[in-house]
Amino acid sequence: MPSNTLQYRFDGPEEAPVLILGPSLGTTWHMWDRQIPELAKQWRVFRFDLPGHGGAPAHPVGSVAELADRLLATLDEVGVQRFGYAGCSLGGAIGAELALRHPQRVASLALIAASPRFGTADEFRQRGVIVRSNGLDPIARTSPERWFTSGFAAAQPAITDWAVQMVRTTDPGCYIAACEALAAFDIRAELGAIGVPTLVLVGSEDQVTGPAQARTLVAGIPDARLAVVPGASHLAPVEQPAAVTDLLVRHFSSAWIPAYETGQHAIVAAPAKPVLAPPPPPVAPVAEIAAAAQPEAAVRPDPHDVGLKVRRAVLGDAHVDQALATSDDFSGDFQEFITRYTWGEIWNRPGLDRRMRSSVALTALVVGGHLDELAAHTRAALRSGLTADEIKEVLLQTAVYCGVPAASSAFKVAQQVIREETTPQE
Repeated sequence: MPSNTLQYRFDGPEEAPVLILGPSLGTTWHMWDRQIPELAKQWRVFRFDLPGHGGAPAHPVGSVAELADRLLATLDEVGVQRFGYAGCSLGGAIGAELALRHPQRVASLALIAASPRFGTADEFRQRGVIVRSNGLDPIARTSPERWFTSGFAAAQPAITDWAVQMVRTTDPGCYIAACEALAAFDIRAELGAIGVPTLVLVGSEDQVTGPAQARTLVAGIPDARLAVVPGASHLAPVEQPAAVTDLLVRHFSSAWIPAYETGQHAIVAAPAKPVLAPPPPPVAPVAEIAAAAQPEAAVRPDPHDVGLKVRRAVLGDAHVDQALATSDDFSGDFQEFITRYTWGEIWNRPGLDRRMRSSVALTALVVGGHLDELAAHTRAALRSGLTADEIKEVLLQTAVYCGVPAASSAFKVAQQVIREETTPQE
């Protein structure tokens, strides 16, 4: 399977309109099994697996936009141009991305357990650190608590075990990349541009993306309706399959924009009568050859804006928010300086990746004895992809070239940060 496509399957009659079902992070297309018998009566149901999920090839994807592009490449390959789309959680983010960037392809949309922004970037990058340090087992063991109500998990041990195994067998690198995709996803300012009929569906007991986030979607999307499923948590299609199926059938049966309908009608002009024009006057020779029009110079992004994004991605929102909140007239210029030049110019250069830049930063901070900054950059190094063992090797190298006392102090600081960041929260 090419790296730019996704693993998929079809159910339902070939001549029926296509309805796509998008999965949540850590799940497979089997999360929709209970919906298929009913949905496949009216639609050609297309399900797909995220990269590294359900045995799919492990080609990591670090943004929701790229996931949407891979889905479109897959659909192009099988000849599907226009479709309805229902997605759960990360699958919902993909659907919103499609409706925003490729509205001509989406006939109708359902967003389940979705949000215009999923938690905070720090939370998902922290989850990536946990997986990189401990594997997926800690995430798998706690998945039922996030996905189901306690009563359902206790009454359905087979489904609970299935959920744990589904996460446990996911490729860790693809799971971490998907966390990065969710960390960067934020369409709060763009909801008004979603122009297709949208059902926003949420479980009443969802503690991950609950009714508050659902209401934000409904308030922002012009043609959106809210449906709250009682007694359901995050994976509502699994916990309350009949209710979810009924809502999807009703939505996609009634809210489906026909292809190419714009609401506008062209006015055909009356045929023009031919007019015989006089012959043009002779053209005088041109004395000079005009210079070719020069293309407009590309507008360079403001280094401050770029730097703020990079600074947040590396150090985390909480760290940056605190630094900016405590700045005043005296220190504000310094915050502007480091945002613009440290993060917008140097950290954003293409010559080194962030793992290498983090390694260099750790070494330099050990040399200078800047232990407060070392703690922040140890945390940043973990979120940039360095493992605890790799950070240890960097600090051992500093012991040789920067001195044992400096490295000893650095080890104490880094050890505490690594314990805090890599210990799973039970």
